[in-house]
Amino acid sequence: MPPPPDTEVQNAFQGSLHDQVDALPHAWKSVLEAPHLKKVLGRLDAMLAERLAAGVHVFPLRPFRALIEIPPEAVQVVIVGQDPYHGPNQAQGLAFSVPDFCPTPPSLRNMFKELAREYGEPDQPPRNSLVRWARQGVLLLNTSLTVEAHQPASHARKGWEHITDALIMRVLRETRPKVLLLWGSHAQARRALLDTQPPAGPVEVLIANHPSPLSALRPPRPFIGCGHFRQANDWLRAHGESGIDWMLARAPAAAPGYGG
Repeated sequence: MPPPPDTEVQNAFQGSLHDQVDALPHAWKSVLEAPHLKKVLGRLDAMLAERLAAGVHVFPLRPFRALIEIPPEAVQVVIVGQDPYHGPNQAQGLAFSVPDFCPTPPSLRNMFKELAREYGEPDQPPRNSLVRWARQGVLLLNTSLTVEAHQPASHARKGWEHITDALIMRVLRETRPKVLLLWGSHAQARRALLDTQPPAGPVEVLIANHPSPLSALRPPRPFIGCGHFRQANDWLRAHGESGIDWMLARAPAAAPGYGG
């Protein structure tokens, strides 16, 4: 994928959340059709329309991209991020992921550093797009699904957390064993969902600091050295699952009805 011209923003949100929800596969769409969540989405849609009318760029183009790549019954790992990247042409709707033409963001660079520590240096630099993880069973979900240009956390506490918590709870209703990778205090707050809704199947929770350079090496649980990628696979395989090929170079084919 070639980079866009410097002046062209290709990943700005447009249209409405309602239209994007309506196009989701049924298993996800049915979650968001709950009356209380429809009200939240209505408020979010009104807020986004107001910001767009004011000339603000909002990212990403497809806030629900993580749901387009994987059905809930296929999820083996949930990685929880905070909010999308706020620079033009970065956010894809997958937590921590950017297009391959983008420079590697610092947090993603530390994730690749930890992978190299656990599995060895890859033959080629890893691609920045994490679609290859999503299609193997990794739900890459930010807790806020939109952000304004150059304004990190600008859409936090606007209602998105109700939506994304409900999506995580939908995954917990599946009996398939799964691992929650909760990096940083914001992600770790999602651990309370296990008390709200006891999971239907086995769940392993792995906790560490956020991979950001501000915290990746700090106590109490440094991200660098956490061993989470290998630990997740060891646990999944002990429970009869395939695990994730974290070092896979290219994305596998999407499941029928998913991908794009």
